[in-house]
Amino acid sequence: MKIFCSRANPTTGSVEWLEEDEHYDYHQEIARSSYADMLHDKDRNVKYYQGIRAAVSRVKDRGQKALVLDIGTGTGLLSMMAVTAGADFCYAIEENCEAVPHRATVYAQLVESRRMWSWNKLFPIRVQTSLGEQVIVPPVDLENCPGAPSVCDIQLNQVSPADFTVLSDVLPMFSIDFSKQVSSSAACHSRQFEPLTSGRAQVVLSWWDIEMDPEGKIRCTTAPFWAHSDPEEMQWRDHWMQCVYFLPQEEPVVQGSALCLVAHHDDYCVWYSLQRTSPEKNERVHQMRPVCDCQAHLLWNRPRFGEINDQDRTDRYIQALSTVLKPDSVCLCVSDGSLLSVLAHHLGVEQVFTVESSAASHKLLRKIFKANHLEDKINLIEKRPELLTSEDLKDRKVSLLLGEPFFTTSLLPWHNLYFWYVRTAVDRHLGPGAVVMPQAASLHAVVVEFRDLWRIRSPCGDCEGFDVHVMDDMIKRALDFRESKEAEPHPLWEYPCRSLSEPRQILAFDFRQLVPPRLLCAEGTMELRRPGRSHAAVLWMEYHLTPECTLSTGLLEPADPEGGCCWNPHCKQAVYFFSPVPDPRAPLGGPQTVSYAVEFHPDTGDITMEFRLADTPDSPLLSNKVA
Repeated sequence: MKIFCSRANPTTGSVEWLEEDEHYDYHQEIARSSYADMLHDKDRNVKYYQGIRAAVSRVKDRGQKALVLDIGTGTGLLSMMAVTAGADFCYAIEENCEAVPHRATVYAQLVESRRMWSWNKLFPIRVQTSLGEQVIVPPVDLENCPGAPSVCDIQLNQVSPADFTVLSDVLPMFSIDFSKQVSSSAACHSRQFEPLTSGRAQVVLSWWDIEMDPEGKIRCTTAPFWAHSDPEEMQWRDHWMQCVYFLPQEEPVVQGSALCLVAHHDDYCVWYSLQRTSPEKNERVHQMRPVCDCQAHLLWNRPRFGEINDQDRTDRYIQALSTVLKPDSVCLCVSDGSLLSVLAHHLGVEQVFTVESSAASHKLLRKIFKANHLEDKINLIEKRPELLTSEDLKDRKVSLLLGEPFFTTSLLPWHNLYFWYVRTAVDRHLGPGAVVMPQAASLHAVVVEFRDLWRIRSPCGDCEGFDVHVMDDMIKRALDFRESKEAEPHPLWEYPCRSLSEPRQILAFDFRQLVPPRLLCAEGTMELRRPGRSHAAVLWMEYHLTPECTLSTGLLEPADPEGGCCWNPHCKQAVYFFSPVPDPRAPLGGPQTVSYAVEFHPDTGDITMEFRLADTPDSPLLSNKVA
């Protein structure tokens, strides 16, 4: 039986109906769960097994039957551990119990970090013009906005220590005893500390430990390397990550002057505040959960904040714009929540129009224009670009079509090709000789060996003596249903890898022309120049603003001699995992080339692709879609 599923196409902007297999949702849920990553966490597994053995022994020593409650059974691994450890029976229900883990403790550390703070606030943006420097300032309500309470979970070990200044020791904020009933009411917990140095308190780094036994002898920690008791033995994890929280406002702190860091939580989230009163008074301070009222935190995610605050990136747009603008230019900007229209105005464009299709982005930009006294100088249109009329443009013909391009619906790098479809839709509004910027884009790829990320696609086989091949087979079937031939987005600055091949341009897209009616196709091979295990092909887009100026959403510079990669920290790259994932115990060597076939389908905006190691059995290329 077939079912129809609706899908918003981020490349073309249209809503499509697709015929799918009736097991579509089931297979996607399994394939995308990355559940195997948790079973690869040997440290976690060993500590759970030790904790379960100890708990069963304590119950037996009391002369009681060991009846085990496994909450969220999943693969049944913990249940099997419990039975093997001597449990009389294992139930999937809840009453009072010996809980494993027994206790969790949340830790926090206060830091100053311009890089991480740039993920939460809009900084002043400097624009160098022929008439001097102009500064784009954020609206007051954006500066005062406490932001969103949503946690920013990242691989904190990949943030350079040079990117933050530690202002406090590691503070144990609160603990939860899983053997007791947990209250669902809101609460706060304060810890007094003396700042280690003077600075500006901006960001709270947070993680947790779990203790498998009441005595705290069996402990599993998610601490980053600088707070870990044995950094050399750290377990890589993607299922348990560290957290970044942002204070509602940055506050000055003075070395040696006591303060209180307060952790607040309710049923849904945790947030932090800094108090200057004593812990006794803070115990009754229940601050309301922060709510964004400026629109920016609803429209821009953390990487987007960082991208807009990247002055080097802004300077490159200014450099490119300066080469194409004329005093009588009429500029039309088409991106989501972009400040390019302000750059164009400050660089002397006669008339600037910018299109925002959502009410949130329209409201935010109106605030930014007003804060910079531009509300009467930039024409803000709330409409989908495809629906523009001559009246919207005051019957003017556009001489410069401008985009970053960035659209909030984009998940994979090539989804921002929506700009090409918009360019095609507004072609009737372009005057003779109109300039389109970026003028072109290209899709690039490189073959990589991951240090750790390969684990999310690797079979587990045996886990602490238990055979989990059944789960491996289930995941493989789900992946083979579709996902094994699809790329998935990952922010690779968080996941170190080595390039085994040189980067290769796969496809080119000429934005000076309309979207073509025919397929764009490419086939070829990529030679592996370095020894290693070929885990995946990584893909990204590069945007050619002008012939002299290119912006990359992937590699920012050539790989170092060992193949180390520097990835754009504001973008997610696309990862196409090879199947099967190479066994990490296998000797280096193997295939020396990777073949690929890629097609761009202009009617749907889809890119279909297949990458294949040279020693993979032959199969038809382009057998699945990547949307």
